[in-house]
Amino acid sequence: MAQCCINPSILSADFVNLEAELRRISNADAVHVDVMDNHFVPNLTIGLPVVQRIQAVSPVPLDAHLMIADADRWAPGFADAGVASVTFHAEASIAPIKLARELRARGAKAGMALRPGTAVEPYLDMLPELDLLLIMTVEPGFGGQSFLDLTLPKIRRARAAIDGSGAAVALQVDGGITEDTIVRAAEAGANVFVAGSAVYGAADPAEAVERLRAAGSR
Repeated sequence: MAQCCINPSILSADFVNLEAELRRISNADAVHVDVMDNHFVPNLTIGLPVVQRIQAVSPVPLDAHLMIADADRWAPGFADAGVASVTFHAEASIAPIKLARELRARGAKAGMALRPGTAVEPYLDMLPELDLLLIMTVEPGFGGQSFLDLTLPKIRRARAAIDGSGAAVALQVDGGITEDTIVRAAEAGANVFVAGSAVYGAADPAEAVERLRAAGSR
């Protein structure tokens, strides 16, 4: 199993003091930046100009999660901004293979996300085109939701497919990750964990990152 990585989500951070909030998680593996357009999901967060500024000041790499419509049009701009990893939703892309290749060509790792109700099987042949596969463990759109255990069988199937393919694909989960649920997700095969309120809701976010990393590495 690959190393356990913790990517705190700034969705639960103080948006007025993002630079300071980023410094509080400088021990994280990356920072998860949720971009929502109020079309693909019923919430509106930040866009490319803010992500560019975060990229300029962040002490850790950016893991951009695009919960936006028309990903084929908009996702490449985030790669051009220097974001380390750009994840688009399979449900929002007409040509996901072409998009994944374009992201890689522009210097970013290519990630693809699936909603809880989206089957992983139709996309397994795409694994060599990806650097990261994100299984949403809540319905995307809002932080603070409870982990959906019904996603665990899909995580297991994805892990088996990744291992069988020989592709170097990280398996990320996002939604409801706590010190308890991270154990179940890790046992199912995930190795990259997005946590928002479990990190930024703690008195010491950096310490919370270390606790999650320890729990996910058992």
